[in-house]
Amino acid sequence: MKVLIINGSPRVNGNTSTALKEMVRVFNEEGIETEVIQIGNRVIRGCIACGTCHGTGRCVFDDEVNEIAVKFEEADGLVVASPVYYASANATLIACLDRLFFSSSFDKRMKVGASVVVARRGGCSATFDELNKYFTISGMPVVSSQYWNCVHGLDKGEASEDLEGLQTMRTLARNMTFLMKSIKLGREEFGLPPAEAFTPTNFIR
Repeated sequence: MKVLIINGSPRVNGNTSTALKEMVRVFNEEGIETEVIQIGNRVIRGCIACGTCHGTGRCVFDDEVNEIAVKFEEADGLVVASPVYYASANATLIACLDRLFFSSSFDKRMKVGASVVVARRGGCSATFDELNKYFTISGMPVVSSQYWNCVHGLDKGEASEDLEGLQTMRTLARNMTFLMKSIKLGREEFGLPPAEAFTPTNFIR
């Protein structure tokens, strides 16, 4: 089984990486393959709502987003991590996720999603909620931990001092592993839940 991890921080080996490394260590112990992609320091433009992807199944801007989409389709789980800016996620990460989820046409149901947020002090809950919305609109079960999935730290290396935050990351990785394995067994035994045809309803006609 495989987990794809998207690091939305622009800082290589910063506090967001510290949080994710704690998860990767547990995944390795559990026999789960991982791949970490750091996109916070890339140039990724936002969605322009051109609709080209509706016909092609991929974004019209052929950059990292289309490359990530291929890896996402093959993965059993997705972890999305971000530092907190003004009680929100990194803008590059949001641009990436908007295009990734909107342009990719594969079935995301029952892929397990988890978000991780890192802040000096506040804004974690708002950012956590923001990132989880990509999962919940896509039929992806959201894995929980012993607390909201946040780690605190400002200067490089400070996240390693947040012992509760790191424990939350380890618990999150173990819970995610269990959920992915359970869903795999369920798919083999029962298959996916039947999906109804989408019925779009507009409020202004």
